[in-house]
Amino acid sequence: MENKGIKETFYISHGAPTLSIDDSLPARHFLKSFQQKVFPEKPKAILIISGHWETSEPAVNAISGPSETIHDFYGFPDPMYRLKYPAPGSPDLADKVKQLLQKTGFGPVHVDRKRGLDHGAWVPLMLMYPAADIPVCQLSVQTHKDAAHHYRIGKALAPLKDDGVLIIGSGAATHNLRAIHRQGGDSVADWAYEFDNWIKEALSEGRYEDVNDYEEKAPYAKVAHPRPDHFYPLHVAMGAAGENTRGELVHHSWSYGTLSYASYKFTEKGE
Repeated sequence: MENKGIKETFYISHGAPTLSIDDSLPARHFLKSFQQKVFPEKPKAILIISGHWETSEPAVNAISGPSETIHDFYGFPDPMYRLKYPAPGSPDLADKVKQLLQKTGFGPVHVDRKRGLDHGAWVPLMLMYPAADIPVCQLSVQTHKDAAHHYRIGKALAPLKDDGVLIIGSGAATHNLRAIHRQGGDSVADWAYEFDNWIKEALSEGRYEDVNDYEEKAPYAKVAHPRPDHFYPLHVAMGAAGENTRGELVHHSWSYGTLSYASYKFTEKGE
C-alpha cells in the first residue's frame, strides 16, 4: 500500500489521568471518536511529545516490541494501574527523529531503548487508537529551554509527515494543579478562561510568534502554566505544522474550573 503523507499535526490536552476511565469527561468521548470524526486516516506511525518526560537534552525512545505502560501517577483508583497500552515501538522512527534534530543543530539527541510510554502518551492514544497496532515513539521536552526552542524542534521534525507519521503534542492548555477547584462546579476561573481564550484566538489566526512569546503576551501566563512542561508540546506540534497554517480548536471542555481540555488541529489556512 502506498504511504500517504500527513498534513496535519495535533495538540491534545490530556488533563487528569482519570481521563483513562472516567466516562463523565467530555474529552474522553472526543478522543474515542477521533478516528471517526477528526482524523480518519491511519498513520504509519505516531510521534508523541508528552509533558511528562523532561530531559536536559532532546531524547526519543526506541522500543523493540511492545511498549511498557508507565503508570506515573499516584493515589488514583486501582483499575487505572491495570491498564495497558502495548503499542509497538519504532526504532526506525526514533533514528529518523535523531537524524533530523541533529541535522538542524539539536545535538546531542539521546535514544532511550528502555523507556516505555508515560500517561501523557498512552492515556490519549489508548482512547484514540485502542487497537494499539500503530508504532509509537515518544519525544521529551526541555523545561529549562523556551517555547521557541520547542517550536524549532517541531519545524525540524516536519519532514516526518511526508512519511505518514502523525505528530501529536500531549499536555494541557492550562495546567496549574495547585489552583484546581476540587469541589467541582461549573464556573471557570477568570485567569484560566482569559489565558485559554487568548491562546485559541492566537492559534486560529496563525500568530505563532505571539504563542512562542506567550509568557510576555498572554494574560495570566504564569498562573495558567507555573511550569511549561504541559505547554511546550503545543509548540512542537505548532512548529511541525509548517508555514501558512493555523490551529483549529477541535475540542473544548473544562474540569475542576481551571483545567482546560482544549485540543487543536494544525492545518493549512483556508481549509
